[in-house]
Amino acid sequence: MKSALEIKPDISYKSAGKFEETRFEKIHNEIFKNSAEASVIVAHEIAQLIRSKQEKNKSCVLGLATGSSPVKVYEELVRMHREEGLSFSNVITFNLDEYYPMTKENNQSYHYFMHQHLFNHIDINPENINIPDGTIAIDELNQYCIDYEMNIKNAGGLDFQLLGIGRTGHVGFNEPGSHINSGTRIITLDHITRVDASSDFNGIDNVPKRAITMGVSTIMRSKRIVLMAWGQNKADIIKRTIQGDISSEVPATFLQNHPNATFVLDQSAASELTRFKTPWLVGECIWTQELKSKAIVWLCQKTKQSILKLTDRDYNNNGMSDLLALEGSAYDLNINMFNVLQHTITGWPGGKPNTDDSFRPERANPAKKRVILFSPHPDDDVISMGGTFSKLIKQGHDVHVVYQTSGNIAVTDDEALKFAEVGNDFVGDVESKINFKSVIKFLNNKSEDQVDSLEVRKLKGLIRRRESYAATRYIGLKDENTHFLDLPFYETGQVKKNPLGPEDIAIVKDIIAKIKPHQVFAAGDLADPHGTHEVCLNAIFAAMKELKPQSYMNDCWLWLYRGAWHEWDIHEIDMAVPLSPSEVLLKRHAILYHQSQKDRVMFQGNDSREFWVRAEDRNKNTAILYDDLGLAEYEAIEAFKRFDY
Repeated sequence: MKSALEIKPDISYKSAGKFEETRFEKIHNEIFKNSAEASVIVAHEIAQLIRSKQEKNKSCVLGLATGSSPVKVYEELVRMHREEGLSFSNVITFNLDEYYPMTKENNQSYHYFMHQHLFNHIDINPENINIPDGTIAIDELNQYCIDYEMNIKNAGGLDFQLLGIGRTGHVGFNEPGSHINSGTRIITLDHITRVDASSDFNGIDNVPKRAITMGVSTIMRSKRIVLMAWGQNKADIIKRTIQGDISSEVPATFLQNHPNATFVLDQSAASELTRFKTPWLVGECIWTQELKSKAIVWLCQKTKQSILKLTDRDYNNNGMSDLLALEGSAYDLNINMFNVLQHTITGWPGGKPNTDDSFRPERANPAKKRVILFSPHPDDDVISMGGTFSKLIKQGHDVHVVYQTSGNIAVTDDEALKFAEVGNDFVGDVESKINFKSVIKFLNNKSEDQVDSLEVRKLKGLIRRRESYAATRYIGLKDENTHFLDLPFYETGQVKKNPLGPEDIAIVKDIIAKIKPHQVFAAGDLADPHGTHEVCLNAIFAAMKELKPQSYMNDCWLWLYRGAWHEWDIHEIDMAVPLSPSEVLLKRHAILYHQSQKDRVMFQGNDSREFWVRAEDRNKNTAILYDDLGLAEYEAIEAFKRFDY
């Protein structure tokens, strides 16, 4: 697969070229800046195949995947059908898998997914659509799976197989232990797979334990395979798959033996590959300041030494002899790196007044800044930067917290029912804004896959809103500086959200224009399990880009924080804000005001710890890393990266 959109690594090699930089890799891969660009390229390859088969009057047999990875591919195929006349009249499709048991009408079924995202919008013959049937009787499954295999064979075999990858290394639902000769069959899902699907099913207890899947051998017989992976959550398994040994413990590694397979990745998913993670181990590099910082921090962690204790031998023995030769000595390298990290540390996140700010992360002037703290959900503010939030208020800045979504889908039915019953008991027969009796009736009779009514969503949103007020009041923020945007893209009542639209961007743009901030803090944590952080960040980027011609935007700096899932690497941090033990405790108490999210979090990803524990551990670990590097010892540190929009 060749593309003008391929993104090169953030380093340049002096030596042999492509072979050397990829010498640890056993599967061909292409790296793109983001999933949107990559998905368009994949969709165009599929379209080209369909058209070439049409010219020969032949059927085009596609193996299709579900999940978040292929959604944008399907969007582009639909666009090409509508705008460019791409016909699917000669296409026969076979889907990889389906949950078992699962009805076709269930909105979590892959039958529903495929029709929603692709089949309902193109001219494919319904008889040419093949998706495993999750309603087949258990005693008929064996023959059904044999017939599914025969149908693929009779169609001429798969011309193209589209794949995603699970964190277990599964392709389709071929979980660890799957044999290379396995065919279509029923399989028990790995616990990690069920955890990853739990947000779609409103809790792991609702995720089916079994599935029907094409086998490894079925996939391997495809003439062409493209596997897509997006995001930091997939980085570890992508490295194991591309660079590791072939093993049934990571079924995707079997693809190393396929003659025509390509992995299509975004930069985050590729970030653990050796050529990105530690490029100095691959070949000589052009040493940017960012790469120097990354390498020296890595070297300290590998040798378990502080920066100022690194020696010439440490550099020479770990692939950095060219850097040492360039700089002259370990002493010079160490001092420069120590100063870079030292200058990131500040107890004045809004800038320290009346001081020289040459080596400080923030400006001294204006002494009192207008600050917007964007929070995708109604608790990300205190989880991610509660200590910094408090400092900004105490140091006299005009701080505004802006909650971008209602967060209503993260409130459990049990929690909502509790509040509805209390409300109903309190108001009695008095007419209220919410008809609590109807809410109670709805929740008591709600079916497994039923979307919440508008009243239930309103109640759940109000629960999150009042928890937010309690937390921000505790930190010291005035109520009039707390804003709720309730962005429309989020308000579907389901885990699946609408695409970001002009109305969402306009709402974000209006709040920025109203406050005219000197600082904007936003969530840069794209490991959020259900994608809201990424959409909210894109809304901010789009709004700030449109506002850039305004004079007040010349003084506006954008700082990105990370959330509950993944912290900035040390070399990425531009501002490190230390917290005292009392500030750590204040942050914990602020998080605990979000009671609906405390004991039974619906969308916590693969980490079972409560959010306050995760946040505390992350901040303390960052402080430990700074201490290990030889800098000052702190109780905890919140980290930020400046972004040039």
